[in-house]
Amino acid sequence: MEIIRKTHNEAEEKMKKGADTLTRELSSIRIGKATTSLLDGIKVDYYGTLTPLSQVASISILDPKLIVVQPWEKKMIPEIAKAIQRSDLGLNPLTDANVIRLPIPPLTEERRKDLVKLVKKLAEEGKVVVRNIRRDANESLKKAEKDRLISEDDSRKAVERMQELTDKYIKAIDALVEKKEKEMMEI
Repeated sequence: MEIIRKTHNEAEEKMKKGADTLTRELSSIRIGKATTSLLDGIKVDYYGTLTPLSQVASISILDPKLIVVQPWEKKMIPEIAKAIQRSDLGLNPLTDANVIRLPIPPLTEERRKDLVKLVKKLAEEGKVVVRNIRRDANESLKKAEKDRLISEDDSRKAVERMQELTDKYIKAIDALVEKKEKEMMEI
């Protein structure tokens, strides 16, 4: 029974990590509203080392259409502005002596549809990850059954529980996607 519990717990932990990764990826997709997570993937050349933006500046939201980046060192302003422009976020940084302002332009209908396609693609990749974890766990259970470490009945029940776990995470992914699509299609 320990083998079944260990296999189930490992699979659930991996599935949760997969869902968390998808959540982070979805949060970095621009939906026309200011959010600090938009800048999570941006790295800045800080004294020769690529450093996450959040480690060289404070990032805040002034209103739903404006992000303000305030570097801890003023000489980092041009470097941060370049890093933001190089990203594929489509943001145009406005700099002054102390801060960088990032106005969030509204999304066009065409861009929204492209983003929905991207979200669906990311979701499908997340579902594939979950299914692969299920497959690996089921193979492990079948091997344990073959090696006579667990009975056939226990193996069958464990495979059924693994399917329930898989269904739970697939539904969670679907809910994430539905929420993100709804956010993106709001005008």
